[in-house]
Amino acid sequence: MNKVKIIAEAGVNHNGTIDLAKKLIDVAAISGVDFVKFQTFKADKLVSKEAKKASYQYININDGDESQYSMLKLLELSDSMHRELIAYTSEKKIQFLSTCFDEASVDYLDKLGMPIFKIPSGEITNKPLLQHIAQKGKPVIMSTGMADMNEISDAIDILVDEGLILDQITVLHCTTEYPAPITEVNLKAMMTIAENFKVKVGYSDHTEGIEISLAAVAMGATVIEKHFTLDKSMPGPDHKASLEPTELINLVRSIRRIEQAIGNGNKIPSASETKNKEAARKSIHTKISIKKGKLLSKDDLIMKRPGDGISPMRLEEVVGKKAKTDMPADHKISYLEIE
Repeated sequence: MNKVKIIAEAGVNHNGTIDLAKKLIDVAAISGVDFVKFQTFKADKLVSKEAKKASYQYININDGDESQYSMLKLLELSDSMHRELIAYTSEKKIQFLSTCFDEASVDYLDKLGMPIFKIPSGEITNKPLLQHIAQKGKPVIMSTGMADMNEISDAIDILVDEGLILDQITVLHCTTEYPAPITEVNLKAMMTIAENFKVKVGYSDHTEGIEISLAAVAMGATVIEKHFTLDKSMPGPDHKASLEPTELINLVRSIRRIEQAIGNGNKIPSASETKNKEAARKSIHTKISIKKGKLLSKDDLIMKRPGDGISPMRLEEVVGKKAKTDMPADHKISYLEIE
């Protein structure tokens, strides 16, 4: 099977500092993820000065300031920071990704050689941005938090109308809350998206812990995206709903194990279990001692291990047959002994 792509979402957990961003890249590299992802935006283009923080942002930061603009202004990555982080990520042998929130950011990331464009949940209804991203002709991963099926359909139609093919689009099911309540995850919706739109699907996980991501992989997710941090207690909007380094390592290790377990779907005996058939299955045995010439009845027989004789599935081929020889009780019958 194809390898699940794991995106370690650093997001804005760098708190605006290059040193912290590099430490996050170090953790991502050690964990074995495929991508480490940041966010590319200018607060002036993303939010108005009047925009208030989301409730989770206000609670998680707890600084008494309701302004989303002032929060995001401190979390911008400069051009020099982008270039330094891309070089550092390459040095660490993983790939750099960044979410874009406006057309200028799309052009900027395209010039930096971004291989994939990530569309965040909040931009799924931003038609001009969707059109601009699709026109780049690169693969797209689109999160669908807060969206219904009609909105997802509209977004996919826009991407296709602007030149993308379905094989270039991966749609991530998502619940936009930090942390997301388990009772609101609705993982089956991921499969509904796959069945309705014939696209690759994945899961952008905002729940606490790693269990839901693992369940998504077992259900068929091709991409898993998960926030991570150095320390959940750090100040910032997303730290509290992020994995710490050990958890991220465990997530990657567990996903890779689940991949090996999924298999190809063909139900046949595996190589390791074939050798156990004889010991685990049963053959037709005599329940009592049988004299030569006796017609065998069902009451004369018992099914016992080992399974290297006549299968119980062939019972009708033994019942009513005549014993050609004396047979003791607890004897494994062969076809040569009956007629």
